Amino acid sequence: MEIIVAENAGVCFGVKRALELVARAAEKSEQPVFTLGALIHNPQEIARLSERGVCQVESVDEVSEGELVLSAHGVDPKVEEAARARGLGVVDATCPFVKRAHGHIRTLSEEGYSVVILGDRGHREVEGLAARVGGKANIVTSAEEASRLPFCDRYGLVVQTTQRSEALREVAGILAERCRELRVFNTICEATVKRQESARGLAERVDVMIVVGGRNSANTKRLAEICTATGTPTYHVETAGELRAEWVCHAGRVGVTAGASTPAWIIEEALAELRRLGDEVGSQ
Repeated sequence: MEIIVAENAGVCFGVKRALELVARAAEKSEQPVFTLGALIHNPQEIARLSERGVCQVESVDEVSEGELVLSAHGVDPKVEEAARARGLGVVDATCPFVKRAHGHIRTLSEEGYSVVILGDRGHREVEGLAARVGGKANIVTSAEEASRLPFCDRYGLVVQTTQRSEALREVAGILAERCRELRVFNTICEATVKRQESARGLAERVDVMIVVGGRNSANTKRLAEICTATGTPTYHVETAGELRAEWVCHAGRVGVTAGASTPAWIIEEALAELRRLGDEVGSQ
């Protein structure tokens, strides 16, 4: 059994930066270090941070002293203000590409556009984007939802950084028919595009695809959707222990990709288990 890893897979720049920032804070700070919510969408890496003494809290009110690390997904500006008002040290781990989207959405609002966000409702990145315009944004998850928006003089569109390019084109096409003027900021990060294209291309030439990453990771779930759409049997796992021999027992080639929040050690464990399963199947 041949195992092929996608050319672009695993931890992206923004996640790597966030992990480095929190590790530096934990090493240097004489005070306790907290993350506001999950720093990244990977439970196993969050557990490793906990082992290093980095605690996760869900509200600024839970912290009375120390360093507070803001999620790579970004937060409501009022949350950061509240943290500073409490005298906490703030480490901003927001991904630079998400920050760029923050700037674009503010620009659209200031210039009088009715803002539309293409993204997953309830996702922290999307909530942070909407907070930049006081929550006054239309959040849509698909072209079908965009088609239900009322006719508007001017729509401005931004997109969650991990969405599919095809979805952006579809929503933009719908909005163009529902307003006199449409301004679009393509805020999908380049790494996301490359990861998705790489996964799709690999899925088209293997017998089975394995997608590794947190089940709470939007970009990992999207990779699984993209691979499944090619018609290749696709399995989304968080850890190596979830892999099953029956998935690969008849496969000549197995493709592997991983989400932007999936660290190298988790990918390596999955690859080692796949090799073990391949040897097991081959010996039967």
